[in-house]
Parts: sequence; C-alpha cells; structure tokens
Amino acid sequence: MVVVTEARATEKQIENIIKVLHEHGFDVHRSTGVQHTVLGAIGVQPEFDHRQIELLPGVAEVVRITEPYKLASHAFKRNGSVFDVGGVKIGGDQVVIMAGPCAVENDTQIYTIAEKVSKAGARVLRGGAFKPRTSPYSFQGLGEEGLKLLRSAADSFQLKVITEVMDKSLISLVEKYTDILQVGARNMQNFTFLKELGKSSKPVMLKRGMAATIEEWLMSAEYILSGGNEQVILCERGIRTFETATRNTMDIGAIPVIKKKSHLPIIADPSHAIGIRDKVIPMARAAVAAGADGIIVEVHHDPDHAKSDGAQSLFPDQFTQLMREVRIIAEAIGRSLA
Repeated sequence: MVVVTEARATEKQIENIIKVLHEHGFDVHRSTGVQHTVLGAIGVQPEFDHRQIELLPGVAEVVRITEPYKLASHAFKRNGSVFDVGGVKIGGDQVVIMAGPCAVENDTQIYTIAEKVSKAGARVLRGGAFKPRTSPYSFQGLGEEGLKLLRSAADSFQLKVITEVMDKSLISLVEKYTDILQVGARNMQNFTFLKELGKSSKPVMLKRGMAATIEEWLMSAEYILSGGNEQVILCERGIRTFETATRNTMDIGAIPVIKKKSHLPIIADPSHAIGIRDKVIPMARAAVAAGADGIIVEVHHDPDHAKSDGAQSLFPDQFTQLMREVRIIAEAIGRSLA
C-alpha cells in the first residue's frame, strides 16, 4: 500500500500517519518529494481497511498495490529514480557508459584501458577483482590487489568504479575501493547476501539472473530496498534460452517493461548478453534506443590474450565507435551521454 500525503501536510501529520501504519503492523518506508511525501506501507494485512488511512489528516491518496515488489514499483515512486554517484547521474535524461576489462590483470593493463575508455567518453571504469568462474581452474581475479589497481587507475583518469562483490563477507572490503557494488547473475537470488547489501550506503547494480523472470528480478531488488538501501540499479545481461548462436539471449524488451513497472534505473550489458565482439555494438545501440539508462561493456587493449572473456571484449577503437553511435541515438530520443 502506498500513501501519498497532501502538499500542505505538516510533519506532525506525516508522523501520525506513520504511527497509525505501524500500529496496524506495517513497515513504513518514506520518500520525500518536492510537493508530496510518499509512504510505502509494507506488510500483508488481509483484513485491513485502507479507508482508515484515507480519513487521516494530511492524506491525499491511498493506493493499493497488487505487485509483490512494493518499493521497486512506480506506485511507490512515480518519477524515475536518479542516483548521483560522485557527480555521475544514473537515471534521468542522461545515458551513462561504463567500460573496462572483464578482469583486472595487472597495472599496465588496467591503466592502459582506463586511459582509453576515459578519452572516448566513459564515466565509470568496470573491472573484476574477484571473478566467479564456471571452472575452478579459470583465473579467479587478483583480489584486494585488483581493487587497489582499479581504484588507482580510475582516479588517474577521473572515472568512477564499479566492480562485483561476490559474498557478504567481502562487502566492507569492496566498499573501500568502489563507487558502485555489482551483484552478478549467479547471486541475484542469494537473499541473505541481498539483505546485507541493503545495509550498504553504496549504490548496488543488480544483474538479472540467467533464468529469472522480470518479477523475480524486481523481487530481488526489493530485498535490497527493504533493507534501507534505496540506490538500486538494474542490469539486463541476457537470459539463457534454447538459442546457441549467442552466449545468451539479450532481452531488449525487458528495458521498456522495467521502465513501465519500476522507477529504478536500468543498465544494459551487451557484452555478456551476446558474447560475440562484433555483435556488441548493435546490441548497445538497440538498448539505448529501447530506453536504457546506461551501457556497461567490456573493453580490452589486447583481448586475444585476456585472462577472461576476451572474445566478447571490444578493441578500444571499437569502443570509440560505440560511443559515437550511441550518442547519436541518445540525442535522437531526447537524451544525451553523461
């Protein structure tokens, strides 16, 4: 249930509404807008009569929500969320480009790539310090040393940092070096982990699980939101289907669907979705045209010798081409690159 207060509602009236909701067994999440305050009442109370709230002083409207994801829904927040990550705004009218290698390998590699993507217009440097690999014998990342290199390279070229955190025991460590915490597809329904991320003050980018429905994805976001962290960014990275011509099947349709259902920003990851270097740029173009708030892609200056996902990593000149083309598309639909 969502309670919208009157524009002239006093703080005392709002506090009383919250008090009454608590008395009826609801958890309350407050969102203050320019004119109205929105209260998200979370909890299943089958016999509760919402007219008891409508009659309270200061209440303009009570909306019953049928979706199980209360805090992620547009009913809770009518306008799209915009998160300011150290001056880089995710959501709104701007499209943010995140780029970098799949894995941080050494200082030369990460500095070289950071310089090239920054020069081309990226705002966020991506790179894995801890790598969840299907095979235990594959490169697993450099750990904290990789985090240090990632942070140093990003700072050298005025970039923000996004990197994956794999386990709740690593949250505090990764928070020290990163601006955005990434949750990989394999962890999308690791609910204990998501609850811990709800306590973080850092934005969290939640990748869609390989076989997850949109509702399941939004319910996972709800775990983080209900923990108190309002800065959740969704990421479409492709789903597993019967098709074998590509690594995954990129669900472009999920982007406008999310825009209809949720206020949360959505980023597209064509590198993991398609898994083939020369198909990444077309999918990035399509994602921006469909309304994505950003693109995250893998870039490597020597992908043939990359320790992880070289086949889907763009060469720097290809990344420059991607930037040029998505800028044109963004402008055509009334947006711009951040």
